[in-house]
Amino acid sequence: MMFDRPSRIAALAAFLALAATLPVKAETAARDLFGAKTQPSAQGSEAYGFYSHGCLAGGVGMPKNGETWQVMKPSRNRAWGHPALIAFLQRLSREAAAEDNWRGLLFGDMAQPRGGPMKNGHASHQIGLDADIYLTEMPNRRLTDDERDNMDLPSVIDPRTKHVDERRWRPEMLKLIRTAARSPEVQRIFVNPGIKEKLCKTATGDRKWLNKVRPMYGHDYHFHVRMYCQPGESGCEPQESTGGAEGCDLDWWFNVALKPPKPGAKPPKPRPPMTMAALPNACRSVLAAPARDGGTAVAARRASPPQEMAPSDSEVPPEAPQAMPAMAQTPSPLRSSFAPVPPAAVPIPGSRPLQ
Repeated sequence: MMFDRPSRIAALAAFLALAATLPVKAETAARDLFGAKTQPSAQGSEAYGFYSHGCLAGGVGMPKNGETWQVMKPSRNRAWGHPALIAFLQRLSREAAAEDNWRGLLFGDMAQPRGGPMKNGHASHQIGLDADIYLTEMPNRRLTDDERDNMDLPSVIDPRTKHVDERRWRPEMLKLIRTAARSPEVQRIFVNPGIKEKLCKTATGDRKWLNKVRPMYGHDYHFHVRMYCQPGESGCEPQESTGGAEGCDLDWWFNVALKPPKPGAKPPKPRPPMTMAALPNACRSVLAAPARDGGTAVAARRASPPQEMAPSDSEVPPEAPQAMPAMAQTPSPLRSSFAPVPPAAVPIPGSRPLQ
C-alpha cells in the first residue's frame, strides 16, 4: 500500500506521540551495582577516575584490628582501599601512638570492595584513596561489631556557635591532623570549618601543613584524608593543588555558608543517581571481573606524591601484596593522655555537599 507524503508525515507524528507516552527503562544506578559487590576484583590494584567519579580495581581490605587501630562500621563493608592507602593508615596509626600521644586510631569509611558510588554517606570515597579517621581515641579494649556499628562519636563543634567546643577539643587532635598533613602521600584533608579555625589559631612553628587542611561541611567528629593518585596510574584523575597559602580566612564559612537557610527556602533538588555512563570505561571491567576471595593485604611501598595540577581554590570535585593476618586481639598498653570525652552533641552541619 502506498502513502502520499502528508499521510507518511501524519503517521510518523502519531508514532512519535505514542512513543513519548511509553515508559523508558531506567538504567541501573551505579551505586546499586557497586554496592552489590562484596569482594574486590581479582585484578591488579589501580584507581580509575576521579575521587567522586570512579572505581577501584584490586582493592585490599584493612585488617579489622591492629595494635594501634580498630576498624569501625563493619556492617557497611567499606574498609577497602588502594594498597597505598592501607599502608599509609597503618603507618599513621603507629606514628600517632608513638609521637602524638594517641592510644590508637578508629578508622571509618574508606571505599567499597570495588570502589564506585555509595548508596549513602559520601559523594567521594570512590577510588580507594579517601579515608575517614575519627577524633575519638581507640579504647583500651577490642570493641564488638555491635559497638563499632553503634558507638557514639561526639562532635567537637558547638552547635550554637559553629566553633570548636573547648570542652571536647584536645591538643592531641591538632597533633594527629598535623602528622597526617605532613605526610607526602596526602593531597588534602577535610575538616569542619570550626576545626580549621582552631588549627589556624593554635598551630605553632612550621605551619606549611595548614594549606592541605581544607574546610568542608560536616566533618565535625572525624577528618577525611585524601591521598594523591599513585605514580604510574594514568587512569586516576588528580585533583587541583591546594597551593601554598594557609587558608585561614574563614569569613565566608561563618558569615555565609554555615548560616541557617532563610525561612521557607526550598531545599536543593537532589541530583539523579550516577549511572555507569558517568564513570570511566574501565569501571565496567572492574564490575565484571571475578572476585578475589578472602584475606586482607597491605602495600609494602611508601607512595610518593606525583605532579599536581595547576593550583585552584576549588575544594569541591567537579560535578564536584602479601596476605596479612589480623593482628592479635590483646590490646597494647600504649599510653594516652586523653581525658574522658563528654556525651555527644548533635553533629553539625547536617548538609553534606560533594567532597
